[in-house]
Amino acid sequence: MGKLMSLFCLVYFTLCSTPLFTSSLTLESDIQVLRVVKRSIDPNAIPPNSYLSSWDFKLDPCETTGGQFLGILCSFPLDKSPSRITAIDLDGAGYQGFLTSAVGNLTELTFINLRKNNFRGPIPRSISNLKKLTRLSLSNNFFTGTIPLGLNTLKKLESLDISFNELSGTIHPSIGGLRGLTFLSLSNNGFTGRVPDLSGLWQLKTLDLSRNQLHGNLPNFPVSLRTLILSQNLFLGHLTTLNKLSNLRVLDVSGNRLSGAITREFFTLPKVTQLNLSYNHFTRLEVVRSFGQEELQVLDAKGNQLRGHLPVNLLTLQNLTTINLSYNQFFGKIPDAYASRVGDWSELYLDHNFLLGKLPAQFAQAAQRIRGSLSFNCLRCPDNVPLCEGGQRKVEECIGRPTTSG
Repeated sequence: MGKLMSLFCLVYFTLCSTPLFTSSLTLESDIQVLRVVKRSIDPNAIPPNSYLSSWDFKLDPCETTGGQFLGILCSFPLDKSPSRITAIDLDGAGYQGFLTSAVGNLTELTFINLRKNNFRGPIPRSISNLKKLTRLSLSNNFFTGTIPLGLNTLKKLESLDISFNELSGTIHPSIGGLRGLTFLSLSNNGFTGRVPDLSGLWQLKTLDLSRNQLHGNLPNFPVSLRTLILSQNLFLGHLTTLNKLSNLRVLDVSGNRLSGAITREFFTLPKVTQLNLSYNHFTRLEVVRSFGQEELQVLDAKGNQLRGHLPVNLLTLQNLTTINLSYNQFFGKIPDAYASRVGDWSELYLDHNFLLGKLPAQFAQAAQRIRGSLSFNCLRCPDNVPLCEGGQRKVEECIGRPTTSG
């Protein structure tokens, strides 16, 4: 009887002291998806110390410690139901392969990051099954095809970055239904067509559509924007749809076909710090007198068709440190008032215009503190002043320029 009691106690102690892992292991179907994800990658492109090399399926993804299953996050339900995969955050190790459509079965995913790798092929449509997704970053890969249909159903999505790929097609108006977005980057792809009305994305802070083949007039944008980058496209028309973006900090519309005036409203936007309007077809620069409330620091309007005298009211923008008005059609003398501010500026580019006259002495005195160029004008510019390096035009080229801006 004593031996039987001892055996009972031993069994009882063993059962009570052994953790019951079965109730907290990762859901088997989630593990199978991770297996498929890894099999979709060329094994020869998985470096020894990379995140994927740590995926050892002899272990449980959500129960491991140390250096196993790096890049994976899990949920741990209080009701002891199986753990679920909630994030795939891979390192940029140069993985080569495809993103399997099986990823759409990880329905608890909130975050996917595959940036800076060599994934190719289409973005699977099954992504639209991930209703809890808040961040999707697939940038710097070689994805092809179009933006998947159904992406607009991911109502919790806050950040979408599919930049630096080989995607094409148009931007469907349904993307305007992603009303939770605060960050959207579609830059450096081959998207074509017109940009739909995005004004409904009322929480959007950053929008980057640069380096595509988008065309047409500028659409309406959400007033919440702080950064708007539209450079290197084929946009036409005027800037008027942008002058109500009162929260804007950074605006870059360089390298398009925009025309007309750079109107005074842009210089009175209260929060804007950088304006890049270069390489368009603008003909007028309307700068109003500032009363010290503006925060503009950088103005780049090179490579346009701006005409007239240099705007004196630029001097009233007290925070302005960088000015680039090169490759335009400005004429006349450099205003004497510019000499009083030249020591406050860090960069001044007025080259390739039609400016005349003697260079104010203060420019020579500030030569060591300011970067820039005054070359290819018709200025009497001392050779020992670095700003004058590169030579000047013949005076005849600058005489008789139009006396009105148009």
